Amino acid sequence: MANQQRILIADDEPLYRDTTAELLREEGYECICVENADDAIGLLLEHSFDLILSDLNMPGNLKLELLKEGRSKYSHIPMIVVTGVPSIPTAIESVRLGIADYLLKPVKFEELLMAIQRALLHPAAAPETEIESVSKTDRRGKFPEIIGDSPAMIQLLDIVNRVAASNTNVLITGESGTGKEVVANTIHHHSARRDHAFQIIDCTAIPDALFESVLFGHVKGSFTGAIRDQKGLLRHCDGGTAFFDEVGELPAASQAKLLRAVQEQTFTPVGESTPVKVDTRFICATNRDLQSEVDAGRFRQDLFYRLAVIPIELAPLRERGDDVVKLADFFLEQLRPSGSNITGFSNEVIDCFRAYRWPGNIRELRNVIERTITLGRGETIEVGDLPPQLRAPDASSSDVAVLSEISRDEALDNADRAYLTAVLKKHNGVIASAARQAGLSRQGLNKLLKRHGIEANDFR
Repeated sequence: MANQQRILIADDEPLYRDTTAELLREEGYECICVENADDAIGLLLEHSFDLILSDLNMPGNLKLELLKEGRSKYSHIPMIVVTGVPSIPTAIESVRLGIADYLLKPVKFEELLMAIQRALLHPAAAPETEIESVSKTDRRGKFPEIIGDSPAMIQLLDIVNRVAASNTNVLITGESGTGKEVVANTIHHHSARRDHAFQIIDCTAIPDALFESVLFGHVKGSFTGAIRDQKGLLRHCDGGTAFFDEVGELPAASQAKLLRAVQEQTFTPVGESTPVKVDTRFICATNRDLQSEVDAGRFRQDLFYRLAVIPIELAPLRERGDDVVKLADFFLEQLRPSGSNITGFSNEVIDCFRAYRWPGNIRELRNVIERTITLGRGETIEVGDLPPQLRAPDASSSDVAVLSEISRDEALDNADRAYLTAVLKKHNGVIASAARQAGLSRQGLNKLLKRHGIEANDFR
């Protein structure tokens, strides 16, 4: 039972406002209700509050006036947003201002109560000016996991800094190999959930028939092969973060099951009748355009809005300028075995790194560095140590002098590899679809991929 902590509820929907206040009073909270932002700001001047519960679309708050006033003058008071009209701009702005949580109506009272308890337990996020100061003066030291200082990465680090201070669900998008898992892990380890589990859930690896069992767990004897009780992955990360990798690959039936877990923070293990309650933050990643998937009817709109409260899009490596050089140096230091005499890259190799398009992004760069360390013959990595596709620039920037340095077979291999890479990228690494476009059998395509050292999984 709470000791009469005072909550200011600002909402222009009388039924929701009054019902929520009554339920919170039964939990021991003192609630004061207003129907617009102006009255809320007036009360903040006259009374002390422990938490602010605010709607977005109400009189006096159409430009987030209450949020801005609350965070600038009363930054010690945690604020939770509850809205029935979610939008990506307001979600981003809300998190930028340092709110404790961003919930979507209709919200279950248990979910709201848990968000309130969590916000009251942890100090309010730093106000905007403090967050910017930390981000600008100590960006590299605070997030050593994220390499690069291109404009795209500076913007990313600012977003990560703000998102980590909240409990809001995040959707990370970008091409395969851009580092979505690294960003998700960074958000978790700089959040209040850092002492709990960061559970990776690969949506491409779970058969639809086993989705409930893997995610929610099962009891002994609930189905053939269930020889013992098994905790699901969600129970393992209670209090922590669940990272759903390639969430866009989930079939419709699994999307519906995930929606309930995200929306209600409850699930029922297979073979049980009593729901299990958890406190889990959801961070998801995909290389698909989920909004297009929603428009095409392949992804649930309600699940999309629940997951994409804060969207983060990662730039491909080819758009990050000299970050490729910094990443190459980082991987060289990380992967170089003890006692190796390799000290760096020649200027010509650096030029190749800058000219190449990196269809596999950071993952491909790491593989290239590992290969050159293994095959390098001197203290400096030279052009001859690089794989063929890096020694010949892309057709869009081909250079006759460089092409003349390789054999016809190498040039044909480069073209073959570029085609296979493009087809796999188009079909998100799905072998069956890529083979149909290429006019090959699955076995034939796999043989070609093996010959060129290409992994279909790198494009999923």
